[in-house]
Amino acid sequence: MSQDILVLYYSRSGHTAQLARLIARGIEEVPGMHARLRQVPPVAPVTEVAQPPEPDDGAPYVTRADLADCAGLALGSPTRFGNMAAPLKYFLDSTGAEWASGALVGKPAAVFTSTSTMHGGQESTLLTMALPLLHHGMLLLGLPFTEAALSATQSGGTPYGASHIAGTTGDNPISDHERELARALGRRLADTARKLAAGA
Repeated sequence: MSQDILVLYYSRSGHTAQLARLIARGIEEVPGMHARLRQVPPVAPVTEVAQPPEPDDGAPYVTRADLADCAGLALGSPTRFGNMAAPLKYFLDSTGAEWASGALVGKPAAVFTSTSTMHGGQESTLLTMALPLLHHGMLLLGLPFTEAALSATQSGGTPYGASHIAGTTGDNPISDHERELARALGRRLADTARKLAAGA
């Protein structure tokens, strides 16, 4: 029986969504593990019309059941002034019931991001995304330097999580090292979840 790892993200221009799909590929390279891709809807200062129940493209919107059912979580967002984007923060701020019930306690988690520039706040975004996961009692995973691409990359990739540098015009394709590290993060997350389940 396969276990689901929730890959949850917000993506405006598609770069974070690409990373999410690569992490999902890495997850599914681990026997018995399945990636469940989900996104959060956009938010606005003034909401006049509710979002449709399903997005026009990309993964379905996340539900509470996705959180309760997952064996692990990969959380992704583009950078906004060195922090996660508002839609993802809005969703996390609404998970008080899951926090109170301990729905995510003891489950492994990882984070990923995309920025326009090399020093656009990747590491601070990843670290701030990790904070609510710590409050949920999750077990945070990063990328160890045994991953050779972490030392060789000239683009994205950090020990705190997978990342991509999209460029100021958003034209940079995901590099080979970024791709390799995103899949490695997915594999590490899935393998940890599988081992935790086997020891339970």
